[in-house]
Amino acid sequence: MKHVLTALLLLPSPVMAEPVTLILDWFVNPDHAPIVIAAEKGFFSDQGLEVEIVAPADPSDPPRMVASGQAQIGIGYQPQLHLATQEGLPITRIGTLVATPLNCVTVLADGPVQSVADLEGRKVGYSVPGMETALMTAMMRHAGADPGAVEMVNVSWALTGSLLSGQVDATIGGYRNFELTQMAQEGAEGRCLFVEEEGIPPYDELIYLARPDADRDLLQRFMAAVERGAQWTINHPDEAWDSFVAAHPDLDDPLNRTAWDLTLPRLSQSPAGLDHGRYARFETFMVEAGLVDSSRPVADLAMDVWQ
Repeated sequence: MKHVLTALLLLPSPVMAEPVTLILDWFVNPDHAPIVIAAEKGFFSDQGLEVEIVAPADPSDPPRMVASGQAQIGIGYQPQLHLATQEGLPITRIGTLVATPLNCVTVLADGPVQSVADLEGRKVGYSVPGMETALMTAMMRHAGADPGAVEMVNVSWALTGSLLSGQVDATIGGYRNFELTQMAQEGAEGRCLFVEEEGIPPYDELIYLARPDADRDLLQRFMAAVERGAQWTINHPDEAWDSFVAAHPDLDDPLNRTAWDLTLPRLSQSPAGLDHGRYARFETFMVEAGLVDSSRPVADLAMDVWQ
């Protein structure tokens, strides 16, 4: 017995996984494929992390929760990052989840609005005050149209419903990988006017956020895991879908399956990589749009966790 106890004492102690709270931008959906796959395939565990994935009560919560330390990492939007840091919120971009805009101006395919200029004298529904209005103003100016001739209507989250009911003539803020499919399922054909083709600088739609003083080693391990998740998803899209819906069976429906196929090409395959020019150009746009007071260096907005 003595020898057995001695042998047990000599065994290495199990390594405890480091807990990490990740607050999403919204409920789980195909936009979060790399995160879900990293959890399901054990990529977080391989990095010594135990990641708790939490959906927020409100999509505006993640930056504040990260800033206050309620979550180590959050999912947010690049445009909101520029606003939040201007207001002094201690957050920074540490990686990219979805590397292209998803936002679009959604209209009926056979409706009277075929271009941004056609919105003069019409109503545009939106959900997020401030940013969507500024984007619409910039696009109208780019089209040579009068921004003041557009009536912006806050329709909360009823973007598709307000468009199909005729309450508005277009919406802004809907995602191109969801809204058009949702409209088709309701018997209507929609069309997307892509914001990056209408005078808005390209930007990262969804980004990973952390505090600037966060543990760099933890951030590196987290980003390594989600990079594996993104690559595995692209390399094995059907198997990844099966793992995704096994973890979230309520999402196994035609809308999410179509969104999955539309989303995968937009996932960043080098999520920790930082495009300084992209962030600098969008910061300049924010200044010109009157949304921030002055242009800041990219280092005040984003970091490369590997440097």
